[in-house]
Amino acid sequence: MKERVILKVNGEEKEILIEPWQTLLSVLRDNLDLTGAKNPCGVGECGACTVLVEDLPINACLMLAMDARGKEIVTIEGLAPFDAPHPLQRSFYEEGAIQCGMCTPGMILNAKHLLDCNSHPTEAEIRQHIDGHICRCTGYNKIVLAIQKVAEGEAK
Repeated sequence: MKERVILKVNGEEKEILIEPWQTLLSVLRDNLDLTGAKNPCGVGECGACTVLVEDLPINACLMLAMDARGKEIVTIEGLAPFDAPHPLQRSFYEEGAIQCGMCTPGMILNAKHLLDCNSHPTEAEIRQHIDGHICRCTGYNKIVLAIQKVAEGEAK
């Protein structure tokens, strides 16, 4: 039986009807048409579904949407306006850290969390923080460089 819930997504309250078993990922993608978070594995192993819930990176495929009620949810679509990308989005683009794009939204949101907690991480800290994300295209070096450039204030 569907329940009416209010989710605060990207700064806006959204009232929707959902099944109690629906994951946050399915609600974001299927009910709210926010398709930045991807669903390649569905078991929390790849990081492509990462969103920020109360400023913490969460695998949206593992969280029930009901558990997100009353919490601030930020998806890649809500990180910055399209015409004024977040420095991480710009740096990923400029450094070629975007290939197929499957991991990119989750990787960027996870990197934002890292930089919010540690504005000058070492390369080892960056690599450890993105450890739960699978990227089959870039080999991670360009991703790490993109994050480092933002941390060092070099990103445009």
